[in-house]
Amino acid sequence: MDSATATTWVNSSPATPETKSPLESRSASPTAPGEDEGYPDGGLKAWLTVFGAVLALFCCGQLTAFGAFETWYAANQLHNLPASSISWIGSLQLWVLYASGGILGRIFDAYGPRVILIPGSMLLVVSTMLMSVCTKYYQFLLVQGLLTGLSYGMLFYPSFASISTHFRKYRATAVGVAIAGSGVGGVVFPIMYRQLFASIGFGWAVRISGFLCLALCAVTCITVTSRIPPGQRTSKMIPDAVVVRDAPFILLVGGCLLVNFGLFIPFVYLADYSIYRGISSGTSFYIISAMNAGSIFGRIAPPFLADTVGRFNIAIPSTFLLGVLALSFWMFAKSLIAIIVFAVVYGCFSGAFLAMQIPCIAQISKIEEVGTRIGILYSVASFGVLAGGPAAGALLKADHGLYTGMIILCGVVNILGSMLLLWAKCKVNPQILTRV
Repeated sequence: MDSATATTWVNSSPATPETKSPLESRSASPTAPGEDEGYPDGGLKAWLTVFGAVLALFCCGQLTAFGAFETWYAANQLHNLPASSISWIGSLQLWVLYASGGILGRIFDAYGPRVILIPGSMLLVVSTMLMSVCTKYYQFLLVQGLLTGLSYGMLFYPSFASISTHFRKYRATAVGVAIAGSGVGGVVFPIMYRQLFASIGFGWAVRISGFLCLALCAVTCITVTSRIPPGQRTSKMIPDAVVVRDAPFILLVGGCLLVNFGLFIPFVYLADYSIYRGISSGTSFYIISAMNAGSIFGRIAPPFLADTVGRFNIAIPSTFLLGVLALSFWMFAKSLIAIIVFAVVYGCFSGAFLAMQIPCIAQISKIEEVGTRIGILYSVASFGVLAGGPAAGALLKADHGLYTGMIILCGVVNILGSMLLLWAKCKVNPQILTRV
């Protein structure tokens, strides 16, 4: 009998279990008796859902590859605009993805995944084709920022929420495998665009990515399923007030808001930073791919470990180290090798945090509330995502092209976010070394 199981018994007889408080039950071992009831934690449908989610998240990998677009736009269609203005396209895209979570989570809880996945796939293909003919700033804002951002959200939320209905004991591992698809996409798309932009031009390069997404999303719509049939869902479209009065959840949301504010700053600006340090624009595309390559490892290995040591116990040090890396490494990275090493290591820990957000929510939530709470967290965190890139760009402009202020901002907000995550964990269980 492990320690988490042993705490449920009093000293007299094993026939008289001790009643657990709600917070204690959240930090219980993933393998405690009764917790896995109803969860297959494997099987054909469960792993097909993970496979479909991998494909959907591969398409969403273009989000973390926006640095490649920013570098291209700055030299071509939008060459007359400052970096802070161009970054609004990527920030709006991420904000719409995150902000759409509130309503999409409720729709998932009420009706299941396919009612979201099918129109989301259609929207992604249409908006990508429209993006290929954009030439003006407002067109990129509306199409790439708004429409593709919404389509990514319609792929993102039902994929992850569906995985949570199939897995409990190995939930973090399954989510980590799925979100690694985004990392792979973040590696492939910058390299693909770098080659295609030069050989066939911007328009057809983007159209090819649209056809690729069409094929992958078709498979996603077929394979992603939820264990809970829509007819058995009793979720209301308006969340109960108790959801926003739960202290660990509120602290988790606050921590994720801060981390998402700072986390994506290097993804947007590291390519430009490398050019600032004298590296060619062609090579800068590969730096974004290196960062996303590091995130693949971070999205798989730490989640696998998290199923043993605890989801919060992985998320907290990962976010703290993001801040430390920015302040102590990015600040002094001047050569190509140093920038690439920073990109890979930062990508690894950013991938670990991104893979842990949903398992941390599920850890402290009832399964019937997972979709709703995922949506609430991402909706709130969307404002950090929206503000992070432009705020960093404004600091860059205020510092007359120097990156010091931007780097300090990235490091400080990541560290502050990790402190709120630690506070949330202590609210669940005040013992620092407890598996949570």
